[in-house]
Amino acid sequence: MSPAPRTAPATQRAGVGQDHAEDAVDLTREDSRAVRRRSLRLLRDLIHPVRVRFWATLGMVVVSQATKAAGPAIIAFGIDNALPALIHGNSLLVWLAGAMYLAAALTTAGLTAGYVTSTAKLSQTMLLDLRVRVFRHTQRLSLDFHEHYTSGRIISRQTSDLEALRDLLDSGVSSLVSGVLFMLFTAGTVFLLDWLSGFIMLAAAVPMFALARWYQIRSQIAYRASRVASARLIVHFVETMTGIRAVKAFRKEPENNAEFGALTEDYRKVTARSIQLNGILQPGLVLIGNVTVSVVLLVAGLRVLDGALAVGVLLALVLSVKRFYQPIADMAMFYNSFQSAQAALEKVSGLLEEVPTVVPPRDPEPLPDPRGSIRFDHVEFRYGDGPVVLPEFSLDIPAGQTVALVGATGAGKSTLAKLVARFYDVSSGTLTLDGVDLRRLSTPDLRRAVVMVTQEAFLFSGSVADNIALGRPTATRDEIEAAAKAVGAHEFISALPEGYDTDVNKRGGRVSAGQRQLISFARAFLAAPAVLILDEATSSLDIPSERLVQAGLSNLLARRGRTAIIIAHRLSTVEIADRVLVVDGGRIIEDGTPEELIRGGGRFAALHGAWRESLV
Repeated sequence: MSPAPRTAPATQRAGVGQDHAEDAVDLTREDSRAVRRRSLRLLRDLIHPVRVRFWATLGMVVVSQATKAAGPAIIAFGIDNALPALIHGNSLLVWLAGAMYLAAALTTAGLTAGYVTSTAKLSQTMLLDLRVRVFRHTQRLSLDFHEHYTSGRIISRQTSDLEALRDLLDSGVSSLVSGVLFMLFTAGTVFLLDWLSGFIMLAAAVPMFALARWYQIRSQIAYRASRVASARLIVHFVETMTGIRAVKAFRKEPENNAEFGALTEDYRKVTARSIQLNGILQPGLVLIGNVTVSVVLLVAGLRVLDGALAVGVLLALVLSVKRFYQPIADMAMFYNSFQSAQAALEKVSGLLEEVPTVVPPRDPEPLPDPRGSIRFDHVEFRYGDGPVVLPEFSLDIPAGQTVALVGATGAGKSTLAKLVARFYDVSSGTLTLDGVDLRRLSTPDLRRAVVMVTQEAFLFSGSVADNIALGRPTATRDEIEAAAKAVGAHEFISALPEGYDTDVNKRGGRVSAGQRQLISFARAFLAAPAVLILDEATSSLDIPSERLVQAGLSNLLARRGRTAIIIAHRLSTVEIADRVLVVDGGRIIEDGTPEELIRGGGRFAALHGAWRESLV
């Protein structure tokens, strides 16, 4: 290890280890504005590709609501002008009034059908774009994000949050815009017919908007809490189902039921609070509307008796004022889904704002024929702004060498291996492959050169052959079978119901843990990397399977000269290593061949002696 005190800015990712703003119920005013700007930015990005259809749809909404609001004014014209003319033998104005009303009705109906259909198409196009963005961006994010952001929360973003946005975009936005425009056009009509009635209606809008503002403030908090409670439910459900084997093994069903019941009760409470708020808003709006209609009818009716106002205008005023408040009830109902969608949009935009900490270079340096030479030069590593995990050190691993990392749990072995695979970037210093800094390599070159097999041994839905071919999708069946034979997996695969075409189901449900690990080994061997990393990769294997894997690994490394980094608690795996590094507290405290370290009587010798005794 080199003690040179070099330092550099640590890799950081905003939000890791902290509460995400989109998951917080109580936000500061500044945070709320920032979240709102972020959400509006995302909406603008989604609208931009379909902006022509968007503006055309908006135009249909404007014209349809204008013709709808014109109905009472046309009726007033017919009563006060067309009927007197008809009495004097002139029927032209009656026909004109009827034609105008019919044209307005047909225009309203046609354009309403048009913008409803267009809105649905806009909604689906924007949601498709958003779903793809969320999926691609989540895949692109670095490993540190996925280690802090639970899978349940990601699933919630892709399911319940996007469903809330779908409800908003499908009909909510058009309902809101059409309602607002109809109220504006109706108010304009009332002022044109009778300014006094217009001011009465305007005065009534003051308590109406005060009530709406009261509802907005409280419902915003309630719906944010509702989305958080919903996400917690999903997270608990996903974790329970993912770990169902552990649940069954430790009889955790009663505890999980109690916890899920508590989460469900929390969700019920915040939902009930939202319903209570809505139960105050709607009757309040209806009361204000009915009182306003009564006042207009009284004031305008008295003016009709005085001869200051025509009967047709009175009828038009009553119809207009009554219709003015009709969209409010629908908008109040829509506001529920709007709040839910707004909270969902905040969460989704927050996810899309996350930035990868491991980013590919803009001008990568090519590595067409990697050999596998690895060098750590004054490397130091920490997770984000946390404490140093690997203190500064230097290390050379020649091409073709098999190195075993040994040490207690938490010593830093896996962290060192993840740096080689570039799951993380070093905080300071340089890490090179064949003399090229890993940060200068393109992602395809790096993934072709370095392959890591973890103890999870994840298998995707599909056949055994498909899972092995993940290492090299263009591989032939003969190459797939050769890779399986190299690790000792061919025999058990051939014994499966359909051999290599057997569907392993999700998480390899039809094969054992050891068999899953052998398939993942075959996948890595088929990829033929320059550097192969095995992180506790034999932990799920029994003794016969482990010996098969060790034999296959030895043959493959000897034949192809691949560099291998093996992390294992089982020292039997270390027997095939050319070199052993003993790691303790993030530092390499011993370095040598297995034989040299055993003779040296240090930490590895003690571990080796204890392992031998355990075999006896």
